[in-house]
This record gives sequence, structure tokens and C-alpha cells, in this order.
Amino acid sequence: MAAKPTLRLYNHHPDAKGAPMPLWRRVAKRALPKVLAEATSPDAPLLHLEEVEFSFVNDAAIATVHGDFMNDPTPTDVITFHHGEVLISLDTAKRQGSEHGQPWEKETALYVIHGLLHLAGWDDREEEERKKMHAIQERILGEVWEV
Repeated sequence: MAAKPTLRLYNHHPDAKGAPMPLWRRVAKRALPKVLAEATSPDAPLLHLEEVEFSFVNDAAIATVHGDFMNDPTPTDVITFHHGEVLISLDTAKRQGSEHGQPWEKETALYVIHGLLHLAGWDDREEEERKKMHAIQERILGEVWEV
């Protein structure tokens, strides 16, 4: 098993120059040990990665990747690849944050944790596991979020 992976965050959204990258970096660093403790098996990718890269993009970019890799050309919130790449749509975070009654910055922090949980072996395709995963991510967000 590798030591804790290095976390790299990149803002690739063309209109998000004011994105609070230091805040999301702190959230990711604080969440990482908590997510590692929630790994579903010793084979979970997060336990073996040297680096996790988060790329913050717009809906057009994530829709392209969603179409190319999952045959669904619609925007989504988070796409996680087991090799340690996590794409997060800031456009979706703004939309869903508003729908969920929370700031888009906090919604984005939730997506960071969600991506890490996928790397820790969690899958949200089945309803039962989705409920467990969402409960864990909400708990971790509550423990690491700061304004």
C-alpha cells in the first residue's frame, strides 16, 4: 500500500477564476484520512494510488468525457477514474447547490469527497449502496467543511 496519495487540484473551468481552490484543497486533505478509513476492501484504488488529480471543469467538458467513456453525452456532477483522476463540473455544482439549498462551493466540496469515496471502492449505482455512500459523504463533509 502506498502512503496517502498526493492530492492535486486544477481549475480548468473557463469562467471560474474566483473558484476557492485553497478551500477545496483543505477539504480534500482533511477528508482523505476519513475516506481511507471507509475503503470497502484492501484492493480499493485509493489505497494504492500515489496521486489523485481533481480537475474542475464546465458542463461541456464533463459531458464530452461522460459521452466518450460512459456512452451518456449529458453533463454530470463527478466522474471518477480508478487511475486517480476525478472530474468535477462546477456548472453542475452551481445548479445542484442551489437546488439543495447550499452554496455551490460546499456542493463542490461534497463532490470532492464523493470522488474520493469512489476511489475507496464505493459505488452508487445500486440504491442500497448509494444510500450508504451518500450518508458517509454527508458525515465526512460535516466533519471537514469550513466557511
